[in-house]
Amino acid sequence: WTDSLPPTASVLPSPVLPSFVLKVANGDNMTDLSIYLSRESDTVTLARQVAEAARKGDVIGLTGNLGAGKTAFARAFIQARTGIDEVPSPTFTLVQVYDDDTGSPSIWHMDLYRLEQGADVEELGIEDAMADGILLVEWPGRLDSATLGNWVEITLSLAENPSARNVSISAHGDLARAFHGRIAKATAA
Repeated sequence: WTDSLPPTASVLPSPVLPSFVLKVANGDNMTDLSIYLSRESDTVTLARQVAEAARKGDVIGLTGNLGAGKTAFARAFIQARTGIDEVPSPTFTLVQVYDDDTGSPSIWHMDLYRLEQGADVEELGIEDAMADGILLVEWPGRLDSATLGNWVEITLSLAENPSARNVSISAHGDLARAFHGRIAKATAA
C-alpha cells in the first residue's frame, strides 16, 4: 500500500495505534493526520489520546456516515476524561453534559443528527460549552461553520475490513491548530 502514497506522506509505525499512523504533510506544515484503525479497541485508544490532549475551549466535530464509530469514539473520550462507565448517546436528547469532581472542564456531547435547524443549537447551550468546557459534536455539518469557530474535525469512515476504520483529523482555524498539534504529538507517542 505504500506504493500508492503521495510523495509528501510518511508512514510511521506506532506502538499505541495498531497498524500505522499516516501523516500527510503540506511542505513543512502538518495539515492532516490520517490514521488506520484495525479494530474497535484502536478507536478507543485514539479517543483516549485525543481526550488527553483536549483542553477547556476545544471543539471536536465528529463526522462520518451512520455506523462509522462517532458515538463509540465520543463514549471512549468521555470515559477517559471522567471515568464514567455509563455514557448514553444523546441522539434523542441532543445534548448530554458530563462533569466530574476534579474541577476539569465539563464535556458537552451533542448529537445534531436530529437537529431541525442550525439556529436551534443556541438553545442547547453551545456558547456555554465552547466557553467553559470541551465540546464534542456529532454531525457538525448541521451547523454553519462559523458557529463552531476554531475546531478540530475527526472523520471516521469504514475501511475494507468491517472492523477497521480510516480516520482523518483536520484543524479548522488558527486556534484549532494548537489542539491539532497536541493530538499529533499524543498519537505519535
